[in-house]
Amino acid sequence: MELRTLRYFVAVAEELHFGRAAIRLHMSQPPLSRAIKQLEAEVGALLFARSSSGITLTAVGSVLLDEARALLEHADRVRVRVGAAAGAATITIGILGDGTDPGVSRLAAAYRRTHPGIDIRVRDTDLTDPTCGLRAGLVDVALTRAPFDGTALTVRALRTDPVGVVLRADDPLARRDGLRLAELSDRRWFQFPPGTDAVWQSYWNGGRPREGPVVRAVQECLQAVLWNGTVGLAPLGHDLPAELAVVPLIDMPPSRVVAVWNEGDTNPLIRSFVETATTAYRR
Repeated sequence: MELRTLRYFVAVAEELHFGRAAIRLHMSQPPLSRAIKQLEAEVGALLFARSSSGITLTAVGSVLLDEARALLEHADRVRVRVGAAAGAATITIGILGDGTDPGVSRLAAAYRRTHPGIDIRVRDTDLTDPTCGLRAGLVDVALTRAPFDGTALTVRALRTDPVGVVLRADDPLARRDGLRLAELSDRRWFQFPPGTDAVWQSYWNGGRPREGPVVRAVQECLQAVLWNGTVGLAPLGHDLPAELAVVPLIDMPPSRVVAVWNEGDTNPLIRSFVETATTAYRR
């Protein structure tokens, strides 16, 4: 069994969908299907039960998944330790937004546990650059939110969060159970500085041009709502001051938490970081 084939198997086992696994692996589906069939031939048993409703792991597949994860994790540690022996191994991670996200906490604990001796540097960034300095070469990989211009970048989705509108607690709309974007058309919305990624700005403006105060950080957004009654959007589940309230937006696409890195970057630390992040955010 080759490590590459085991990585293919783990992706299919975690996605339980050949198409999604192929996208995750940045390959087409036919060679992925052939690789899995060859692996089943080598094992001498079916790894997936296939039906019209999809695929599921067989008992043999479940055993192999546990063993494959452990083997791949060990292989990554070997690469990292050998690299560290040759010189200090460092990974710089860009983080956008709330560092108290439980997914970040789980990821940090898991990565420290599986990559002892790695120099982990964190760059906390404001809302003006959704790639956290990736394009400028300031970080190796970013934990951020999509959508943004993904040209020359590789993006791995980790989680989706519903989005709500942040309002003053005494705003009449704050008592609603849900709102639509059209009900906020007469409000001022916060804006990002000129030059900010246009796709990113459009998403946080609900898909259309708006007017309002310019902000750069989460706290500035909250203060704009508090002081000026500005409309701000935020993923649901975040703690807010008592003076503010968040109401779910019925027709707003969810916010995707993603890991992103430069296309073609073969740094093994990035690959192991992203795989660890995928598991940490799935829980």
